[in-house]
Amino acid sequence: MGNKARVIAGGTDLMIDLRKHKLPAGTTMLLDISSLAELNYIIEEGEFIRIGAGVTHAQLAASKLLKEKALVLAEAALALGSPQIRNRGTIGGNIVAAAPCADTAPPLVVLQAIVVLRKGNDQREVAIESFFKGPFQVNIAPNELLSEIYFKKLPRDSKSAFVRLARRNALAKSRMSLAVAARLNDEHKIEEIRISAGSVTPLPCRFKAAEAVLLGKIPAEEDLKEAAELISGEMIERSGFRWSTDYKKPVVEVLAVRALKRVMGV
Repeated sequence: MGNKARVIAGGTDLMIDLRKHKLPAGTTMLLDISSLAELNYIIEEGEFIRIGAGVTHAQLAASKLLKEKALVLAEAALALGSPQIRNRGTIGGNIVAAAPCADTAPPLVVLQAIVVLRKGNDQREVAIESFFKGPFQVNIAPNELLSEIYFKKLPRDSKSAFVRLARRNALAKSRMSLAVAARLNDEHKIEEIRISAGSVTPLPCRFKAAEAVLLGKIPAEEDLKEAAELISGEMIERSGFRWSTDYKKPVVEVLAVRALKRVMGV
């Protein structure tokens, strides 16, 4: 079918593009993969969690396995869109669409996820951060299909959290979101931490300067504030100063402190 076909699963973005006549030139057919059981699973396999690309956001949000071993992703799925969109939209579609506001992207970054791409009998794997090339652009070749996402389970002494801000509580895209995964020792000192955000940079990324400030500490309020300011500073560095920056800078700092306090249990 070559470039004439476009894959559809949930269709929450693709059908809008279809109605607006925004599909790529030459598209003459849609290939519906929503009923493929081979793409619909959430399983624990050794130290990994594997998720089929056809799993819906509602399934992610309801998964007992994710709630126990990767809460940050379950929370993001529950916050996404509306019940109707969560029931139809898939994790694969959310990733491939590569919108800066995609709610599953920051959690997958802090989980250090790998995406599996298939083309016939060939398969390749790409780290999630390398998969995103730019807003609405991904590292996927013609006729490749994203079939699976997998990542290591968070250790027992880890905690994770997802927070976001939207114009309203439901049926709204995230204006800002933040995901954190951290491993704490018995003294509540941070042994490992990963922070990512959505809607504030062109690509989902780690905020490593902020992570470094917190690593090896039992963070005090001033440490959390410093980390939050580093996040907002990097946001401006990556995205440039815009008309919305005066609003976004303090708000993303509040979200950062809120998420960090949740993983710290305070």
